[in-house]
Amino acid sequence: MKILVLISNVPDTTTKVRFTGDNTSFDDAGVQWIINPWDELALTRAMELKEAGGVDKITVANVGEKTTEPTLRKALAVGADDAIRVDVPARDAYFVARQLAEVAKDYDLILAGIEASDYNGNAVGGMLAEMLDFNSVSAVSGISIDGDKFTVNREIDGGSQLLSITGPLVAIVQKGIAKEPRIPAMRGIMMARKKPLNVVAAVDAHEKTSYVNYELPAPKAACKMVDEENAKELITLLHEEAKVL
Repeated sequence: MKILVLISNVPDTTTKVRFTGDNTSFDDAGVQWIINPWDELALTRAMELKEAGGVDKITVANVGEKTTEPTLRKALAVGADDAIRVDVPARDAYFVARQLAEVAKDYDLILAGIEASDYNGNAVGGMLAEMLDFNSVSAVSGISIDGDKFTVNREIDGGSQLLSITGPLVAIVQKGIAKEPRIPAMRGIMMARKKPLNVVAAVDAHEKTSYVNYELPAPKAACKMVDEENAKELITLLHEEAKVL
């Protein structure tokens, strides 16, 4: 069995966001790039499945320029066997899914994070499943291999659902799929330098959406301190200013 884990290259969550070109472009100067947190959990679960037996190879893949390779190398250091980079800047979800569809055809299980922490996008996994005509399950919080099938736990309104699904499968995972991401050990970092990172050419595709400009959220208002003995003032502020009463 072969597993493919989709890896998004995103800014560290502590990054101070800035824009250039009259707010039309993200300013990536000095930005620390990391594996998307949900994809990192997906990779951790893939490693656990391999360690349990029945998985022959774990591949990680992303769409991006050469600057994304350190992120893929980190995934290799965690334990993935090889990596694929589609050599083109990532654009919208349709464009990314179309590129990944060309390299994902021969895998039994594809794991994708439920969301990307940069643009909060969550459509690539579902689109990819449709393009490949694979089975697909979203909101996956648990997955195991059961012979030639997958046993999948997913969260639904008011509870959870247990499914048995044949592959090939695209599982769109969320928190709960693994307890915490793995940290690369020194040995893994050294081994990652020798693992294959295959660069493939992009296919002809056009994005369906585009960004006109960006706008930062309005700054938070100044915090007002109220004496703990002055309940009347607190109630007045909550009623007249915060309007929550």
